[in-house]
Amino acid sequence: MIAKKKTITIIITMLSSNHLPERHASQSLLLELSTSELLCEKIGSIARAILMLITIKFNQSLDAFTAESANKILRNLEKSPKNIKCMAENGLLEPLLNHLIDGSEDMQMQMGAYLGVIVLGHDSETYVAERASSTLIKMVQREKSLTRKVAFNGLAKISSYQRNSNTLVEAGIVPIMMEEMFTRKIDNGRLNSKKESVAILPNLLDSGILLENIKVNTNGHTMTSHYFVYNLIELLRNSTSDEVCINLIKIFHCLIKYPKSTSTVVSAIKETDASYTLIEFLDSPSEELGIETLKLLLTLTTYMGHTLADRLCNTKGQPENLIKIPPETAQLTEKIVIAAKFLALLPHHNLPLNLALLYTGRIPAVIQIINEIQISGTRTSRFTNLYLEGLVGILVRFTTMLYERQILQLASSCNFTLVLRRLLTRGTSDEVQRLSAIGLEKLSVQSITLSKPPQIKRTKFMKLFYIPRLLLFLTKQKQKKIQVCSVHKGVCSSETTFCLVDANAVERLLACLYHENDEVVEAALSAITTLLDDKVDVEMSVNMLNEMNIVKHVLSVLKEQKQQEGLWQKSFLIIEKFLMKGGNRSNSDISQDRFLPSTLVNAFHHGDELTKQMAEKILRHMKKIPYYSSEFV
Repeated sequence: MIAKKKTITIIITMLSSNHLPERHASQSLLLELSTSELLCEKIGSIARAILMLITIKFNQSLDAFTAESANKILRNLEKSPKNIKCMAENGLLEPLLNHLIDGSEDMQMQMGAYLGVIVLGHDSETYVAERASSTLIKMVQREKSLTRKVAFNGLAKISSYQRNSNTLVEAGIVPIMMEEMFTRKIDNGRLNSKKESVAILPNLLDSGILLENIKVNTNGHTMTSHYFVYNLIELLRNSTSDEVCINLIKIFHCLIKYPKSTSTVVSAIKETDASYTLIEFLDSPSEELGIETLKLLLTLTTYMGHTLADRLCNTKGQPENLIKIPPETAQLTEKIVIAAKFLALLPHHNLPLNLALLYTGRIPAVIQIINEIQISGTRTSRFTNLYLEGLVGILVRFTTMLYERQILQLASSCNFTLVLRRLLTRGTSDEVQRLSAIGLEKLSVQSITLSKPPQIKRTKFMKLFYIPRLLLFLTKQKQKKIQVCSVHKGVCSSETTFCLVDANAVERLLACLYHENDEVVEAALSAITTLLDDKVDVEMSVNMLNEMNIVKHVLSVLKEQKQQEGLWQKSFLIIEKFLMKGGNRSNSDISQDRFLPSTLVNAFHHGDELTKQMAEKILRHMKKIPYYSSEFV
C-alpha cells in the first residue's frame, strides 16, 4: 500500500525538515522501509533521494543519529544495482567498488559496465584506479566474452586519465594487453580483443611513463624493443579495422617521442613496406584515419623524408591527392591543412616529388588561394594560418631547384617573386614571413645568372654593309633607353630574373629586421646579402642600400645582443661590405655606433670559427686590434 501511494516521496521531502523530531521520524521510517527489497528500487528511483542521503551522510554539522541513519539507509539500498550506479554518479563510489571486487561474477560484470559509463570526478580518478585495476585485469583473462568486454571498457575509462598509467602498469596490464594483441585470436561474438587492447595502449604511452622499463612479456622484451615495434607493424599491415589502425598509429606517434625507441621505429618503417601502408591510408574514407596518418608522417619527415617522398611518388594517385583545392564556399578541414603542411616539410631538394607536384598543374590554383587569403581575407577559419604556411612552403620548395628548366618556367610564369614579396607583411604568421624571405633569397641568387645585358638585333642585310657612325650612335642611344639593373648589370624584372630591386622587395625585407622572431630576421638578412654577392656590382648595390639606411637597420639587429651565429654572420657580412665600399657615410655610421665594438668582441670570443674570423676582420678595419693576425703570433 505504501509503494502504491506517494508516501515515500513525502517522507524523503521531510528529510530536509528543520524540525528535528520530524526529521528523525522520517529517517526512522525510511530506514524501516529500505529493508524491503520491494521498496529499495522504488526509493532510489525518486528524484534526488540518493543525492540527499549522501549529502546527509557526509554533513558533519548534523547530529550523529541523522548521519548514521542515512548511512544505514544507503547500505540497505545497495540491494539494487541501479541504486549503486546512482550512488556512484552522485560521488559515492564505495558500494560500486566493493561489489566489483567482492561480488559474484554477474555482479562484477554489472558493476564493471557501470564503471565504463559513469563520469569520474578528478578527485576520484586515482582512487578508482587503485581499487579496481587488478580486478578488471583478472576479468579480462576470463573466458566469458561479455565479462571481458565489460572489463576492457572499464580499463579504457581508467586509462583515459593519465595519472592512472603507473597504477595500471604496476597492476600488470601491459603483458595482458600484449597477449591480447599479438597472441589471442579474435573472440567469437561481440568482442574483438585486439581492438579493445589497442585502444588502451595509447592512453598509457601518452602519459610519459618510461617505456624502456616496461616488460611486455616473460622473455624480457620492453616497449622499446624490436619485438614490440615489428609486431605492431605486422598488426598495422594486416588490420582491416579503421579504429585499430588509428590507435596503432597513435602508439607509433608516442614511441617516436622517446629517444630510445625512435631509431627502432624509423628503421622498422624503412625496412618494411609500412610506409606504403601509411600512404595508402591517406586515401581512406575515414577522415580521422587520414588525419592521424598525416600527423605521424609529419613527424617521420625529420628522420626519413627522402624515403617518404620517393614512396609517395611511387603510389598511385599521389602526391596530387594531397593537394586539395576546396571551393571558396567550402570550409577548410584539418586533413586538407595537414596534407599541405606535409608536402611543405618533405625535403625540398627531392626532384621526383617536385616534378610530380608540378605536373599536377595545381600550383597556379595554390597561388590563387594564397592571394585570396592574403588580399581579400576569404577562407577564414581556425585552420587558415596553418593552411597558408603549408601552401607557401609548397611554393618555396620549388625555389631550391630553379636550375631545372620546367621549374624555372613555373616560377617565372607565376611570378613567384611578387607572390612572396606580398607575404612579407605583419598580417601573416612568423612562419609565412620566414618562408617568404627564404624563397626570395633562393630566387635572388638566380638573378645573377639570369640577368643579361641588352642585345641589339642586327638584320642579315645590315651585316653585309659597313654601318656609318651616325647609325652606330643612334643604336647606342636606343640601347641606353633599355633600363639596365644597376646591381646585376643586365635587363632585370621580378618575373624573368627574380630581381629583388625590380620587385621592390628590399624595403619589406628591411622591415622584417625588426621582427621579434630571430628566424624571420635571419632569413631577411640572408635575402639582402644576395645583393652584395661578389658577382654583382657591389659598389652600386651598396650605394642603393645606403639610400635605405641599411647600416642603421643592421646595427639595430646587433644591439639586441642576440648571440646567434646566423644573425652575427649575416650582419657582419653586410657591415664588412659597407666598410669596404660604402664610403664616408657608412664608415661614420659604423664607427660611431657604441654597441658594435662590444658585440664584435663578444662574437670574437664566443662565436664559431667563421664568426671569429669575420669579427676579427671588422675589428682590424676599425683599428680596434693590431693588424698582425693570430697566425703571425
